[in-house]
Amino acid sequence: MDPRPAPCRTRTASNSSLHLHPCTCNLKVAEPNKFGEFAPSPPPCADRNATARAALTGLAPIVSRQTVLLILGSFPGVQSIERQQYYAHPQNHFWKILQALWPAHPLPMAREHYAQRCQWLLDRGLGLWDVYANCRREGSLDSAIRDPVVNDFARLRPQLPRLAAIVHNGGESFRHARHTAALGVPVHRLPSSSPANATWSFERKVNAWREVFALYLPLG
Repeated sequence: MDPRPAPCRTRTASNSSLHLHPCTCNLKVAEPNKFGEFAPSPPPCADRNATARAALTGLAPIVSRQTVLLILGSFPGVQSIERQQYYAHPQNHFWKILQALWPAHPLPMAREHYAQRCQWLLDRGLGLWDVYANCRREGSLDSAIRDPVVNDFARLRPQLPRLAAIVHNGGESFRHARHTAALGVPVHRLPSSSPANATWSFERKVNAWREVFALYLPLG
């Protein structure tokens, strides 16, 4: 018997059913990269604590047939899972960045108005999902993700006839650009909106996001 541990593998969620969000209607740390993100050392294959972690399930995609630009995060944080809302952490810049890109269209900022937020996002031609369908993780950091299962993007593609591009919110999401590039549209990497990405100011994040979004959508 070979005593060596089996290599780690990232799986793809190909057998789970796909549900749209109701409002569609329907570490050892290295130097930060140019996006201000720190790359953790790869996790060991034999994680003794992995069995003690409960498997976490991500959120359903928020999309419509009018979605032009699909935004992909990595996996919802603790507060997002508890509230069943994307980017629920009050320090995450995601919703504030979107408001800065469309200042003429007020975004319902209160978390109690989440359904209106989702509709606002769809009205701008946006869609929202994550690269991971489920995983094991303690806390909210991407570096703590274990046993991730990648979402089945190919099954979502037929529901997005106007899709023009995909943007990855942060480095962990962009690690799976090989999966999203197979959908046949341009793929972009954006600096993470996470509060952990503290080396990028809010203004720098807005400018970077604006540069890409303006290629596909009318802003303002």
